[in-house]
Amino acid sequence: MKFENLDLTEPILKAIRDKGYETPTPIQTQSIPPLLNRRDILGIAQTGTGKTAAFAIPILQILQKQKHKFGKQNRKIKALIVTPTRELAIQIDESFKDYGKYLQHLKHTVIFGGVKQFHQVKVLKRGVDILIATPGRLLDLMNQGIVNLKDIKIFTLDEADRMLDMGFLPDIKRLIAKLPEKKQSLFFSATMPPEIASLTKKLLHDPVRVEVAPTSSTAEKIEQKIYNVDKNNKSKLLIHVLKNPEIKSALVFTRTKYGADKVARIVNKAGIKAEAIHGNKNQNARQRALKSFKNKNARILVATDIAARGIDINELSHVINYEIPNVPEDYVHRIGRTGRAGAEGIALSFCSWDEKGHIRKVERLIKKDIPVESEHPFPARSAPKVTAGASRGSRGPRGRGGRNGRRKSIPPTHGRKRRQYGRKRR
Repeated sequence: MKFENLDLTEPILKAIRDKGYETPTPIQTQSIPPLLNRRDILGIAQTGTGKTAAFAIPILQILQKQKHKFGKQNRKIKALIVTPTRELAIQIDESFKDYGKYLQHLKHTVIFGGVKQFHQVKVLKRGVDILIATPGRLLDLMNQGIVNLKDIKIFTLDEADRMLDMGFLPDIKRLIAKLPEKKQSLFFSATMPPEIASLTKKLLHDPVRVEVAPTSSTAEKIEQKIYNVDKNNKSKLLIHVLKNPEIKSALVFTRTKYGADKVARIVNKAGIKAEAIHGNKNQNARQRALKSFKNKNARILVATDIAARGIDINELSHVINYEIPNVPEDYVHRIGRTGRAGAEGIALSFCSWDEKGHIRKVERLIKKDIPVESEHPFPARSAPKVTAGASRGSRGPRGRGGRNGRRKSIPPTHGRKRRQYGRKRR
């Protein structure tokens, strides 16, 4: 099937051709027709399946056909897209710009936290038809009376499961309560935990269910390998792996923000240009890091899971799990950054002994064993032995008191009588 078969208008088809696209992805093929027929959608699709275009294109066409209702003096927000991260919000805004480049009557903008609101408010006051937003900044501007949702005709909730992970569920419920009852709703999520399933029942009316590339499946063309390594040798192994000239670009995942900065410093010290991106960096720093990586000025981008959600990087050859995620679905999201749009990709995972359980969960989820790469200079030693009393930590074999089970004396204070503590309190 071609995009021409999806009943799209010529200005949108022209913009799609400019992007070099000819054939829609499965989620686009299944989502665009019912959306153009004003049906609600429940889309279950992981990152990299083309879902941004699946909702952006029909939203643009629906609003374009209603352009006679719009005017510069009374332009109101007709479509709202809510997404969890700044990077993803910016990416979605860029998609609307690309697909709507020949639709002069439609205005769109993006709002997110981490920056001053002045310029965002200035654009909003001039009037927009389509608003892309993160939950925090949206609620803030709503409380200030700057954003009003009473004219919303199309509401899109993207990456719903990630919003749940980030603690946005109460905010989303408050937003939904402010939306008009009569509207078209689009709901996209990579997984469907109970809290999200409950939300869909309140939000969607007789939805068309579209499920593409379920979370438990990984791209067939992604080559996966596990490197068993001691935790204190992971940085050495990373430098060894990155010396391979076949790794043109790599996205390295850590579990923590501190870990992302630390790994980036180690890689840079080894003479390999790397950038780090995580939630503690301000928006300008994150955009500079991402731009440097996309422009190939930096060969390595080190990121946390949340910061990386929504990053769209073409021709990413490798994903490296420096630390194994403790949520198996996150592993699928991570490696899905490579091998996009049918391209081949490689995912390498550095696994220490304390992460073996995480790998077993991943293998159960994807229903396959991940091959182990044994030919590397830093193989893991034998499993660490658990000695008796180890669980007591530094308290010693007799418990809290240390070697003889006695607590130290507490020095007298403010003239109080000095009290000695033995095995029993006197």
